Amino acid sequence: MLWLFFALGSALFAGLTAILAKIGIENVNSTLATALRTVVVLVFSWLMVFITGSQSGIVDISGRTLLFLVLSGFATGGSWLCYYRALQDGPASVVVPIDKLSILVTIFFSGVVLKEKLSRRAAFGLLLIVLGTGAMLL
Repeated sequence: MLWLFFALGSALFAGLTAILAKIGIENVNSTLATALRTVVVLVFSWLMVFITGSQSGIVDISGRTLLFLVLSGFATGGSWLCYYRALQDGPASVVVPIDKLSILVTIFFSGVVLKEKLSRRAAFGLLLIVLGTGAMLL
């Protein structure tokens, strides 16, 4: 259940990210802001690699794993560029819930690619998320 702690931490930091970003991009081009943020994330990530001593594992990464990590990086970059531009022009209270509709993409691909099954209960929860997000846009 340690994953739950980290998932909640992710939600906390993502929420803080939105507010801090909205304030930070007030008078800055969104693409430049994304690049600056990315440098911080890069430095922080490598710092954590060395703090945890996991740098030796880099030689064990397979070509397939590396390919999917690189593709994930491109997807992250695209997401961040769009997210920062949306935050720059729109209210955080609306941009963030729309961004979180990425759950639809995740669930779709988790079923198609990973063959994960969505329970009726989870499908109902997903419906509520989508309806709630739609209600926020009205």
